[in-house]
Amino acid sequence: MRLSWFAKFRNRKLPSAATFRTEIIADVFAPDHAEDVRFFSRKLVRPGRLRRFSNRDLRESLLSVFYIAVAAALPVRWWAPVCDRVSRFRLKRHMLKEFLDYAAATRAVLGDGIDPRKLFEALLAARHRRHLQLAAHLVPGRWSPTIRLEGLDGLRSALLRGQGAILWCDQFTAQTIIGKRALHEAGVQAHQVSVNTHGVSETAFGRRFLNPPLVNVENRFLKSRIVFDRDGAYQVTIRIQKILKENGVVMMTNTIHAGSTFAEIAMGENGWTHLASAPANFAARGKTAMFAMSTFEVVPFHEYLAVLSQELVPAPSTVSAAGMARDGAKSMALQARYILLKRDRLLEALKLYPEQMMSWSRHQRQTERQDSTGLGTDDEGS
Repeated sequence: MRLSWFAKFRNRKLPSAATFRTEIIADVFAPDHAEDVRFFSRKLVRPGRLRRFSNRDLRESLLSVFYIAVAAALPVRWWAPVCDRVSRFRLKRHMLKEFLDYAAATRAVLGDGIDPRKLFEALLAARHRRHLQLAAHLVPGRWSPTIRLEGLDGLRSALLRGQGAILWCDQFTAQTIIGKRALHEAGVQAHQVSVNTHGVSETAFGRRFLNPPLVNVENRFLKSRIVFDRDGAYQVTIRIQKILKENGVVMMTNTIHAGSTFAEIAMGENGWTHLASAPANFAARGKTAMFAMSTFEVVPFHEYLAVLSQELVPAPSTVSAAGMARDGAKSMALQARYILLKRDRLLEALKLYPEQMMSWSRHQRQTERQDSTGLGTDDEGS
């Protein structure tokens, strides 16, 4: 009887991942791009169960200790070869679990002329270099790479208007720390919009021990961190609006998993990608300047390049024609044009360093996926 009761109790436990339902809000046609932007809502159906510990936590803990030892003991010229070697330890498992979807997505965006396996193996190595970037910041005085920032003049010119600026950041492996450091060293005091699970783990152990080192290192290069919680979205919105009115700079990473809406647009050859709609929403509401930001690892552990695009400005003729939403305050048509401009900059960046992009959307449309009730979670979350 006790074993039977225990089995039933175990079966009633919630899964660790939350379940969401996605619904189409609208298809908005952008005349200047001659294409549609599809907006989705993302509603929580069932909250996930907070796990205490996972197998991934053990791997991440061991990697953290290992890379701190590497950063402290080995010359910088050895760091990249070490990451390459370690990234191959679980290659077979990654190939079984991730490669097929990755290959389909990259081919859909970049065409059949690429070598998806070569890109995938390079991505695995870049992920490990990202671990070592964190470790190098935890070991003081050992690492001083060259970090260049392009496009700063455009940002400074926009801030002269006094309406603040949004930096819409891509999920390249160097963005998390190096992108923020590039802005900080250039004298830009930025605020980062982040989720409360930002880091490498969403378990109780991960939030307590694994995520804080990354968050603390990032915070060295930020003026503040705006922690986004699904239950406190209104307060976060008010705070972001206040920062922008005070002519502040707000960084928003392109993650669709924290907010309640996102957009789907065509990408590259015949692919599809998802972009967060929140940055476009803030830009469409007022006169805030919008920039795309990508950070690349040019020479591993030696040279990095952070690029701010030219200001994303929809054509004047389309701005005046934008249809207003029901509340009269925001325009989905204008948001769609910002999203398409951002998509164009993202595609340019992808063609330069595709192996450093951590988040690739599926090659199918959201409505064609069998698992369209949920999108899962991402690794960046900031």
